[in-house]
Amino acid sequence: MRWQGQTIDDADESALPGLENRSGIVRSVTTPEFAGMTFHEVLSKSALNKVPGPSRMPFSWTINPYRGCSHACVYCLSPDTLILCGDGRQRPLSELEVGDEIVGTAVQGAYRRYVRTVVKAKWSTIKPAYRVVLADGTEIVASGDHRFLTERGWKHVADAESGQRPHLTLNNRLLGFGNGPALTIDQLEGMAVKTTSDLRVVSITPLSGERELIDITTGTGDFVANGVISHNCFARGTHQYLDLDGGADFDSQIVVKTNVVEVLQRELRRGSWQHETVALGTNTDPYQRAEGRYKLMPGIIQALADSGTPMSILTKGTLIRRDIPLLIEAAKRVPVDVQMSIAMYDDDLQKTIEPGTPTTQARLDTVRALADAGFAVTVFLMPIMPHMTDSVAAIDAALARIKATGAARVIYGALHLRPGVKPWFMQWLGEQRPDLVASYRGLYPGVSAEAPKGYRQWLAKRVRPLIRMHRLDGRDEDDLYAASPRGTRTLPPRPATVPAASAPAEQPMLF
Repeated sequence: MRWQGQTIDDADESALPGLENRSGIVRSVTTPEFAGMTFHEVLSKSALNKVPGPSRMPFSWTINPYRGCSHACVYCLSPDTLILCGDGRQRPLSELEVGDEIVGTAVQGAYRRYVRTVVKAKWSTIKPAYRVVLADGTEIVASGDHRFLTERGWKHVADAESGQRPHLTLNNRLLGFGNGPALTIDQLEGMAVKTTSDLRVVSITPLSGERELIDITTGTGDFVANGVISHNCFARGTHQYLDLDGGADFDSQIVVKTNVVEVLQRELRRGSWQHETVALGTNTDPYQRAEGRYKLMPGIIQALADSGTPMSILTKGTLIRRDIPLLIEAAKRVPVDVQMSIAMYDDDLQKTIEPGTPTTQARLDTVRALADAGFAVTVFLMPIMPHMTDSVAAIDAALARIKATGAARVIYGALHLRPGVKPWFMQWLGEQRPDLVASYRGLYPGVSAEAPKGYRQWLAKRVRPLIRMHRLDGRDEDDLYAASPRGTRTLPPRPATVPAASAPAEQPMLF
């Protein structure tokens, strides 16, 4: 991902990946209509993204106007945590606002020193928490994923749900001043970070239930919380170059390529452009909630159609209904393929695992609207979740509801647990379905992202007869990858009102 026109003063690991050491401005926007969200408006150098040659994806080009991460950020502190501010006062975390000056740290030469910084984003969530007590009496309430600076580097409060990571243990010594004598900001600024108080960890206690927790992003990547150095949250997705993780259609930190239409028009005019199919929705949903504010998709659709470029759109957002008239016009000129991702048909399960997405019924109604407009809609029944949505009854009921919408076909696939998703999902599973944790660890051991071949074969024997019975001309993921060269299509033709389109883009967008 390449950017232009961005600057983050003294940019280091706290910058959004890919934006370090650039020139220009990053504008972060919060708005009451999108409570809990921060939009980071950026200028992108490119709109068309080339899929790497070795990729299994059946398409060569993508456009992702948005990048984001889960709003359920786990790096959080109690709202009453005292934060050292630029005026020397300590204010509760809950009172801070974007733009406030606070104190962080930066490595300067051989030492880490206290410096002034600013709050760039702020959000809250509901999470389990721990109480950390230090020898000098300092107490901090934080999530298990939160990190503090120790004499042995950054450490999380607790170990990971699966696997291992650096985490606090008794007698670890945190860095900062704790409950020690207060210093003015003039005394503190530029001073090397060292510990004069007894900041040994004497207890780490899990608290019952869940509670509201808050975190911030700062210019230095850290801040001083209750007198100790605390790591801020960059949000999981930004740690992985803003790939959407954890089913994060319910994002709170959204990077918006505000100039994507202008850049795309320029790229499509190049003589080297071969008019291969462009897939939208392959990484982040083009019709996520941010599209309601920024309205980038109409310009993208128009630019592709004007240039004679086929397009494929995969979404779980009902906002695509807004653009049905535009899609109809585009389909008169180029192949347009539309797919809707609908994985959960149990309302309670859908609400817990996809809390920010449109309901299943709203998405089914959207499929009906698209089908009525003449589109042969493909529904992605993905991911099918072992022991939760893979029973004959569950699959049959889902296919019956899909068929009733007028959808043309179904593509199904088992749950993927990519590296950025796995810890989040296993934590969710431990909270919601602890009885299945052992089974999932067996199915997805170590760094394995895919369900084992044996399970996928078992699933195929279960799903394919049901798809045939419902006449939904279905395929599984493995078939899709091998079906045709990139940019071509071998599925049955569309109704005459809409041209046949390119192969649908594989993307299990939840996981």
